[in-house]
Amino acid sequence: MRIAAEYSFNNGAEVIAKQWPGEIAEIYDAIQSVDAKRCRTKISKEKTMPGRRLNDPKALNRKFKLAFGRTRWESCKVRCDYPTEYNRPDYEGRADAPGAFREMDFLKNKLGIEVQFGKYAFMVYNVCAKMTIFRNLGHIDAGVEIVPVKSFADKMSTGVSYFEQFVWDLKVRGVANIDIPVLIIGIDA
Repeated sequence: MRIAAEYSFNNGAEVIAKQWPGEIAEIYDAIQSVDAKRCRTKISKEKTMPGRRLNDPKALNRKFKLAFGRTRWESCKVRCDYPTEYNRPDYEGRADAPGAFREMDFLKNKLGIEVQFGKYAFMVYNVCAKMTIFRNLGHIDAGVEIVPVKSFADKMSTGVSYFEQFVWDLKVRGVANIDIPVLIIGIDA
């Protein structure tokens, strides 16, 4: 894979380059080590592209897991204990969800990484909610979001979001006082 674009959200590029130069080098190396051609294994059943060979997001995620594992990046899970004190007195439902958790794809030295080949809402959730949650819990201080650029997303199933769309929304949304520094990396095959 290759890095096609980068966007510095809330000074993410500057903060990460200064505080995590070794880790950003590992991130760039991991991205470049993934062979997207080996992940073109999904045969489309969609009406708009029947029979077309596409990149399989699950296969790509497995390749990224191997690439980051070589330099000891690890996933981080946190258990979710859902509150019940807000339930109305006449409500008898249960909020406990045994095994409920949130997970960050990769973490090292308080720098978190999410690799996202899914729908648009997941990209926004990662940067605008999940990374803030993991910072508030003391696991990360900054984050990196790795997403496809439009030309790469076009080689996947319909509905996969992409860098250009995501960055436009982040720029128009602006930075809130709870946002952490995040480097958005757009990748292509």
